[in-house]
Amino acid sequence: MSATEEAIEHSAARLRAAGPPPRVALLLGSGWAGIAARVQQAVDIDYAELPAFPLLGVAGHAGQVRLGTLGGTPVMVLAGRKHAYEDGACDAMKGAIRTLAASGVQVLVQTNASGCLVPGRRPGELMLVSDHLNVVQRSPLLHEAGASREGQDSRFIDMSAAYDPALRALALRVATERGITLHEGIYAWVLGPQFETPAEIAWLRGIGAHAVGMSTVPETILARHAGLRVLALSMHTNMGAGLSDETLSHAHTLASAQAAGARGVDLLEALFAAFAHTLPALP
Repeated sequence: MSATEEAIEHSAARLRAAGPPPRVALLLGSGWAGIAARVQQAVDIDYAELPAFPLLGVAGHAGQVRLGTLGGTPVMVLAGRKHAYEDGACDAMKGAIRTLAASGVQVLVQTNASGCLVPGRRPGELMLVSDHLNVVQRSPLLHEAGASREGQDSRFIDMSAAYDPALRALALRVATERGITLHEGIYAWVLGPQFETPAEIAWLRGIGAHAVGMSTVPETILARHAGLRVLALSMHTNMGAGLSDETLSHAHTLASAQAAGARGVDLLEALFAAFAHTLPALP
């Protein structure tokens, strides 16, 4: 067993020791932290106690796992992710994602903050990710060694339905029932940490992106490779450069996300309440 496999097994064992493993994990991006307060019967474990998990260095990401129930559904909430822009590595969440799978998780719900590329929308609106553009053209599976399943190289995973269609349909139904506007669109992953230029935003719009951000895509690739179903929700915290006269900064992103967070938190809680009744029957 490699050191990485040992770290994953130790981390999974630590999580299982805290209680029955949930089927759903929730990975929180900027602006979505308020949902953690709605988790009932909460048990917290710091990332530092889980050797397969990364240490975080970005404001707004706590670095903690919270186990409990949300809307009646057992959940494992990951408060924060490590981004590729921190040290250039796009596989920083590999150990964490594989720990989820080893712990019995079957569904990963991701959240993020994004820049909106659709004129007419406003910061604070929500978008369901239907697909993504890996603009960086980097993969967290690049340095896999000896990864094979039934004689096949498992790195060549099918990404044609990366964001689970049945889960997306459920999220849209829940949003409609709650009277919450939920757009659907394509998320473009850029490396960052600098924000995009107006020319880059125009190019991204031209190739079909509806939102842009610096996360989510590596985790989706890792999750699909681990056999997890993925759902992703994005909160627009600003308009892309050139689409408004606002000055972009990380502090601005966090402030906008905090101001709009209640709507996203309400949608997540309603979605997890629906999971309690619907998830076992989903195809």
